Amino acid sequence: MASKDKELEAISSIINLLQPLDAIQRNRVLEYVLKRLEMATLSAPRVGLSVEEGEQAAPAPARFPMKDVRSLTAEKQPRSANEMAALVAYYVAELAPEDERSETVNVNVVKRYFKMAGFPLPRVLKNVLSNAFAAGYFDNVSRGEYRLNPVGYNLVVHNMPKSGAQTAGSSLGARRKPKKPIKPSAGKLK
Repeated sequence: MASKDKELEAISSIINLLQPLDAIQRNRVLEYVLKRLEMATLSAPRVGLSVEEGEQAAPAPARFPMKDVRSLTAEKQPRSANEMAALVAYYVAELAPEDERSETVNVNVVKRYFKMAGFPLPRVLKNVLSNAFAAGYFDNVSRGEYRLNPVGYNLVVHNMPKSGAQTAGSSLGARRKPKKPIKPSAGKLK
């Protein structure tokens, strides 16, 4: 009986804490808590939809595991602002909650998701998308709006993290063989 009381107390506390929030905020909080507790996210059944007699409902699309931009960044380990911009565009097009999805990104979207992911902001934020476009990851849709192209998609999905990626803080350049010490020649001196 005591365990039921604890459950009811927890439910009451959660409801009281979530009541002042709107539906989107509540959803974000609950999704984060479930992820933090390493529990699968749940999607509520759709209200107002009925199934004809004898007809079966279509199975709900699988949303497990739901990824947030921070965990996706940790998994993919982008090594530059260009790679991170491509990751953000992939996230908002494919993985973001339905109300946050977009086929295009702009400076404000990049700034928001860089911060959410804990990725360092570049000094000149407005250049990130144009640099990623020049790197071949984006198509320019309109002034300041970019769409991830197949090159950027393949980068995020298939080429990140780089195999044999070095840890952060290590040199990204090629490793050189140590030079052999020069031995004094025993030859003739003139």
